[in-house]
Amino acid sequence: MRLLLVEDERKVASFIARALRENAYAVDIAESGEKALELGTDVPYDAILLDVRLPGLSGVEVCRELRQQGVEAPILMLTARGLVEQRVEGLDAGADDYLTKPFVLAELLARVRALVRRGLHSGNAKLRYADLELERHRRRATRGKEVIPLTSKEFALLELFLLRAPEFVTRSEIVEHVWDRHFDSETNLVEVYVNRLRQKIDQNRSAKLIHTVRGVGYRLGTPE
Repeated sequence: MRLLLVEDERKVASFIARALRENAYAVDIAESGEKALELGTDVPYDAILLDVRLPGLSGVEVCRELRQQGVEAPILMLTARGLVEQRVEGLDAGADDYLTKPFVLAELLARVRALVRRGLHSGNAKLRYADLELERHRRRATRGKEVIPLTSKEFALLELFLLRAPEFVTRSEIVEHVWDRHFDSETNLVEVYVNRLRQKIDQNRSAKLIHTVRGVGYRLGTPE
């Protein structure tokens, strides 16, 4: 799942982004309201974390503009403690929730999980293909009756494959969904993670589900 973090204080942004990435989210960072609008309207994020105080456009203005442009991703406003009017203004602008600074990291993560659940359509909270199933809320994968242990990156990769199955997924799409905009495209991490996932999903099973599409990318589905 992919998040947009809008925060102009670099140390704060780095701290929050690291915690989110350790919890299986891909995170893009915008340091201004203008950049937030550019990314927010261009990328289908699962949720947006939006600081109220930003250089240039304020968080409230960004939230209002995103909603006017039809962006439906859940938005969590980050506000200064005690400024009730900021919270009211943010909610009126279309935010789904707010969290006051300073906050406990565990609460932030809980709010994000709740936002992402809210943003998931009831039809894709569970993803399934053949005997392979992924429960996105519980972050749980099974094939048949066997539970498949996954790292955060493997979970994100399998999620993308199942969302697109049985169509193919390009390498660049994998990078955008599983990592972030600063991924080093010269590495072979994509291939490494696809092979790890293939071992967990397909090893010792007669029906192989993960296939390489030469010159294109990968696909999850039955053999062609």
